[in-house]
Amino acid sequence: MDNLFTSLHEKIAAGQRITDAEALALFESPDLLAIGELAAAANHRKNGDRVYFNVNRHINYSNLCVNQCIFCAFSKEEGEAGGYTLALEQIQEKAAEAVAAGATEIHSVGGLHPTLPFSFYLEMLGAIKEVSAELHIKAFTAVEIDYFARITGKSVPEVVAELKAAGLGSMPGGGAEILGQAVRDKICPEKISGQRWLEVTELAHQGGLRSNASMLFGHLEEFADRVEHMRLIRELQDRTGGFQAFIPLAFQPDNTRVPGAKGVGGVDALKTLAISRIYLDNFRHIKGYWVMLGLKIAQTALCFGVNDLDGTVIEEKIGHDAGADSPQVVAREGIIELIRKAGKIAVERDTLYNEIKVYA
Repeated sequence: MDNLFTSLHEKIAAGQRITDAEALALFESPDLLAIGELAAAANHRKNGDRVYFNVNRHINYSNLCVNQCIFCAFSKEEGEAGGYTLALEQIQEKAAEAVAAGATEIHSVGGLHPTLPFSFYLEMLGAIKEVSAELHIKAFTAVEIDYFARITGKSVPEVVAELKAAGLGSMPGGGAEILGQAVRDKICPEKISGQRWLEVTELAHQGGLRSNASMLFGHLEEFADRVEHMRLIRELQDRTGGFQAFIPLAFQPDNTRVPGAKGVGGVDALKTLAISRIYLDNFRHIKGYWVMLGLKIAQTALCFGVNDLDGTVIEEKIGHDAGADSPQVVAREGIIELIRKAGKIAVERDTLYNEIKVYA
């Protein structure tokens, strides 16, 4: 194992790519600190001591969904208690609150609604832009984009073009879960295939939308499934360069129907974040999503290759419905302090990673 770490240190110093077999060996290694050291070196090559965040607000426009994935505690069927769909006026109110709080981004995703027409989503984008033309709207996963294409009979490029014209600025990375079909067949058989997720994302990149990529880990997958997932993401990034950040999402088991799932411990979370940094050499940013990691693990992850803490978030529902015990919001000052106490430099950014302010 010492030979593995020596070899990988040399590869990272030379800017070389690690193999799938090496990534799997890291997952199987018990030496968390050695893995963290590798990831910290890889991150420092790309980002120095800078850690990014933004001021953003989540607006989950509806939790009604035609799919009922067993890992999801957010979705409801039509007529089920707790189901909701926000009116455009409510969405505008939330956007106005975000502007008042200094937000530069609205992050909006929802279920695959059984009855809303595609025009609703175009109107939603326009309604947010009416509140502030300066707000960047990051919305609609590849799963939602595929659904819009199906309910309209349009192609994905046509859907992307219409959404962009209405105000869509970029896409989040959700819906990827684990891309390998054997795992998807267990946790989300109704959802589009991993191959389709990659196809839709590639078409969105070709249509001029940047996006993130995520990986939901800690449920029924094996280490080899995580490596395969990252390989497919890395290959797509080689082709398009359209991904901005990779976001390993720690599975939250409460109120889900995944048999025997216990969630993610701190060691596994840090190891997975670190290996993501080492393996994904064509990504600049690895995001520690504090909503699902918790604030302390997210802060510790800044020493394990992570260079982005997402944002202030405000009113996140999907992770919290599944049992995340993190706060609903962290103020700008709280995130800055979290970064400073890790010995890093906080950098406020916009959605596209343009720097707004460096907090030296």
